[in-house]
Amino acid sequence: MTKQILLLAGDFVEDYEVMVPFQALQMIGYDVHTVCPEKEGGDSCPTAIHDFEGDQTYTEKPGHEFELNHDFDAVDPTEYDALVVPGGRAPEYLRTYDDVLEIVQHFFEAEKPVASLCHGLQILAAADVLEGRTCTAYPALEADVIAAGAEWEDDVTRDENLVTAQAWPDHPEWLAEFLEVLGTDIDHAEPAAADD
Repeated sequence: MTKQILLLAGDFVEDYEVMVPFQALQMIGYDVHTVCPEKEGGDSCPTAIHDFEGDQTYTEKPGHEFELNHDFDAVDPTEYDALVVPGGRAPEYLRTYDDVLEIVQHFFEAEKPVASLCHGLQILAAADVLEGRTCTAYPALEADVIAAGAEWEDDVTRDENLVTAQAWPDHPEWLAEFLEVLGTDIDHAEPAAADD
């Protein structure tokens, strides 16, 4: 049976952090439902592209329109095997929705796999699920993560069912860890030698 993954999106979610896991998990064969409060399948969320260009913080540029494929109001978290919480600007306001926090709490209470990165940890902190965990987030959120009762790490971190990363440059390691938590078996075959 195909695993079902829930991905929380919102207006100005980080472009790479929503698009790359959405496509990568579908490529593996998972059924990924993307949702946003007050929106339905077929609606879209504008994204923001955050880049690291040598300034004291990231720069922000307009991204794409990310189309949602499921109704938020139809979400029953018990029907999902795992949760993905990307970053960007969206977590800042998504954490104010009680329904979002209750969904997140379900995944932790049921000990299901959760992958979050960058500012997505703002939602996890607001859901009060980080106490006693070891995790990471965008570096500017270190104080928030510690205040939520977690131990801070500077690298991609796996703590039981939780996999966290600092930002989209961590995608390869973050997604690999998440796939391992999901029990995904990927055969890394050696490339065939070219004929001379």
